[in-house]
Formats: sequence, C-alpha cells, structure tokens
Amino acid sequence: MSTLTLRATFVRALLSATLLTATACTPVQVLTHSVSQNEARVPPGRYEIDPDHCSITFDIDHFKYSRFTARFDRKKGELDWNEGGLDKSTTSVTIDAASIDTNVPLLDKMVKGNSMLDVERYPQIRFASTRFERTGESRGTLTGDLTIRDITQPVTLDVTFNGFAPDPLTKKDTLGFSAEGHFSRARFGLATWYPAVGDDIHVRIQAEFVKTPAGG
Repeated sequence: MSTLTLRATFVRALLSATLLTATACTPVQVLTHSVSQNEARVPPGRYEIDPDHCSITFDIDHFKYSRFTARFDRKKGELDWNEGGLDKSTTSVTIDAASIDTNVPLLDKMVKGNSMLDVERYPQIRFASTRFERTGESRGTLTGDLTIRDITQPVTLDVTFNGFAPDPLTKKDTLGFSAEGHFSRARFGLATWYPAVGDDIHVRIQAEFVKTPAGG
C-alpha cells in the first residue's frame, strides 16, 4: 500500500471517528433546533432574564479615536408577556451598577466613584417599559423610564423579537430579543470627562427570558 493510500485511509478513519463522537455527544435536538417569531404561539405569563444568556454592553466616543466598549455583568429582569404579543407586554430590568466592566481595573474604579456612577449611593440602574410602537413584523420601538443616579429620563430602544421555543436542553419556554439605542449621558448628570469622552451612549442588548414556573 502506497504512502498516499495510507494517508487517505487514515484521514477517512479520522473523519468517521469525529462524526461518531459528535453524534454520541451532541443532542440531536440542538442540531435541528428552530424558533418561531409567531407571537401568538408564546404562552402568556411571566418570564425572567436568563443571566447566563444576557449581555448589556455600551460604547462611547474616546478622543475621536474609537468607540470604547464596556459592559455590565450582573442584571435581573422580568417580562410580562400578554395576549397581543409585543404590543401588550411589558418588561423591567435592574442592573447592578457596581458590576461595570471596562476591562481596565483602574477605569472601573473611577467610573464607580462619586464623580460618575457613584455606586455606593446609587447601586442600581433601572429600566421599566412604558410604550411599544410596532415598526414591522416582530420588531418595534420600546420606550421606557431609565433611572441612573436617581435621575429618571425616557429612553427608546429598537427591539427585535428573535423568537420563541422550548429550550432544547432545559425544556423551558424561552424567548429571545435583541435591542439597541442611544441616549445622552448628560441627561443623567454624567458629564464628567466631556468632551474627551463623548456624550452619546450607544447601548446594545442581547437577552433570553425563561418562563417562570407556575407559583414561582
């Protein structure tokens, strides 16, 4: 048997072993999983944020060089899903202000200080929806009251309902959303370091909500 033939035989055997391993270790339902954007199929009830599958990041101008990006690591929230879908449902989210992560430890300390978020006096950032306006199928603008440092201002987010299905691993009813929007930090008394650091905050959210068990 030639060296070329041996090599081809080895490659085929390796590929076969890889496929067998993948089939044995990966649940088939994960490979074939799909979600529905049909809002009428979503069971009404209360859903809670899955903290392991939720990200809240924001970016802001830095000396005109780039949009500096940071995130909040701890958050909780709930969604009251009613018949009528997005138009009739409401959500609220609470963020642990001290969980901000800029990837720069010294900057984290400065942002948490009393000249910025002042997390000792104002430990929470809160958002509560007030109005939804549909702009298309499974999407719209969500307006709500955002509270930072005990200052509350309306903020509007562009929201997309990514879909609903029972999670293939947990079997729990799960909803997924994407959202983003802009607001002025000065409206919340956060003008520190301007104009070196810009005023416009661009926030981006990816969130999964899991249905709360009956009686939970």
